[in-house]
Amino acid sequence: MLAVRLEDGKVRVVDERRPPRPAGFALIRLLYGGICNTDLELQRGYYGFRGTPGHEFVGEVVEADSAGWIGHRVVGEINLACQKCEWCRRGLGRHCPHRRVLGIVKHPGAFREFLTLPERNLHRVPPEIPTLHAVFAEPLAAACEILDQVQISEGAAVAVLGDGKLGLLVAQVLNAHLYGHHKDKLQIAKKAGVDARIARKLPVARYDYVVDATGSSEGLRQAVQMTKPRGTVILKSTVHDKVAIDTAPVIVNEITLIGSRCGRFEPALELLREGRVGVDDLISEILPLSKAPLAFRRAAQAGALKILLEPG
Repeated sequence: MLAVRLEDGKVRVVDERRPPRPAGFALIRLLYGGICNTDLELQRGYYGFRGTPGHEFVGEVVEADSAGWIGHRVVGEINLACQKCEWCRRGLGRHCPHRRVLGIVKHPGAFREFLTLPERNLHRVPPEIPTLHAVFAEPLAAACEILDQVQISEGAAVAVLGDGKLGLLVAQVLNAHLYGHHKDKLQIAKKAGVDARIARKLPVARYDYVVDATGSSEGLRQAVQMTKPRGTVILKSTVHDKVAIDTAPVIVNEITLIGSRCGRFEPALELLREGRVGVDDLISEILPLSKAPLAFRRAAQAGALKILLEPG
């Protein structure tokens, strides 16, 4: 089968054997996989990664211990927790110190013709959701996670900084003001009903909540600048470089910083099923796995949105 491999900053396509299916796991045929900013950071050296990336996917189960999964479209949670430690017993498997992470830590990712995941990680895709939309379940779950972490009161001023793929999703989920640098992306946001603005001169101390989805080392500083005293900054950017910040305004203005990562799939799938989040315009291009090096180059271009890979 074909598989994408990252190593020393290079993207290659290799031919390898179909992965074995351990007990309790499903063997999944890839339908679509989405390249996200984390995959690009892995290519740049994040986590010292070598191997097959990819954690945004939709696939079809071809083998499983539970026959009820076979033949169904699925998406999957990316953290493979040990199920035994204190964190797992508390229902926080995404923070399990022994976890593996699909396409990121010690478990080959989804950018291959067949992948494996524990059956407990899978979510069936409702029939109302088109397959192309389902590939957005994982990043949309990450956007919804903010609402599990923060109680945003009615009438609160909320902003999202960054008009990339995740920023566009978060702005829709939170019904927030969106600041970005790309007119075409901001137009997509406006089409989805979001108040979107060019980030020429960012406001100072205007918002109760600001989400940094810039993917930039400058994003945190800018988000702090935009936040009111006693406001909250939610960090969504994955950046390979270290981020320097002047802590004085954080301390003086008593700003809360919240790291935010993966989220529950249930609310994301419900939003997609009801058509309440627009994703069609977030797809820039669909390329076969065999053209993964080109796909990664396209995904890294300024202004690119979601580049999808399919088996071909």
